[in-house]
Amino acid sequence: MIDFLSNYGLFLAKFITIFILVIFGLIIIVSSLKKAPKSEGLTVESLNKRYKDLEDSLRLIVDGSEKYKKKSKERKKTDKLFLKKGSKRARTFVLDFKGDIRASATASLREEVSAILSIANKKDEVLVRLENPGGTVHEHGLAASQLMRIRDKDIGLIISVDKVAASGGYLMACVADNIIAAPFAIIGSIGVIAQIPNFNRFLEEKGVDFEQVTAGKHKRTLTMFGKNTEEGRKKIKQELEDVHDLFKNQISEYRPKIDLNEVATGEHWYGITALNLNLIDEIKTSDDFLIEKSKKRDIYLVSYKRKASLRDRLFGEAEALLSKI
Repeated sequence: MIDFLSNYGLFLAKFITIFILVIFGLIIIVSSLKKAPKSEGLTVESLNKRYKDLEDSLRLIVDGSEKYKKKSKERKKTDKLFLKKGSKRARTFVLDFKGDIRASATASLREEVSAILSIANKKDEVLVRLENPGGTVHEHGLAASQLMRIRDKDIGLIISVDKVAASGGYLMACVADNIIAAPFAIIGSIGVIAQIPNFNRFLEEKGVDFEQVTAGKHKRTLTMFGKNTEEGRKKIKQELEDVHDLFKNQISEYRPKIDLNEVATGEHWYGITALNLNLIDEIKTSDDFLIEKSKKRDIYLVSYKRKASLRDRLFGEAEALLSKI
């Protein structure tokens, strides 16, 4: 009886595991198919118009239809003149960057930046609404380089953090002329981490040998299946320290007022504390910033929609679900 219960429990555990994996896979596939854009290309939206439409919707109820119609006619005349002659006001271009482990939004970011730089002048500015908890070093380094292109053209760059800019996210944020953040936004995590499981003892217990052949002393430092050495651990530690130094050097170049000894510890802080540490410049949400700017500037939301392959969409959904878990 005990053997039966033991075998049944093992079978049930396997069945549940397989069931969860199948459901997990189906969720990823369905979500990726739903999010696939129908076409690839650049889209531009006037945020001034969006704000006016929201205002009109409220005014219709609050002021009544007669007063609303009068204001609506005046606005239509202004809109027609704008479409005919354009505007001489300075412009704020808005980009959204939602990060993942591989900073996959970089592919769209480079197209958006190229489009803006083709028409922007020194009176214009770019606001990037950044939400990024970090990930791989080289991918986020490339994303930061795309933002540097804006600064290199002497165009103002503002980063707005409403939720999180940590690790690789802050690597991107620190290149801005000005960083604004919501009071409880997560900022910092200036550090580097590498994690790798090791199954060597498990394989040895099962009588499985693992062979690994390399050319070059440090071609492979740590391994998942072989026996790791102290020399390999020291090497990977040194590599992480080198990356950390590069991270700190970039922060030092763009935000020299920061005390790196105090903040480059891998810790993160909320917006109010981050302000005191000079990690950001102002406590403000992106909404407040844009509504204020809309009174003096023309604001355009610029986005490049990519038609990603099914493989990319599947990996993207898997990463998103793992991040949430």
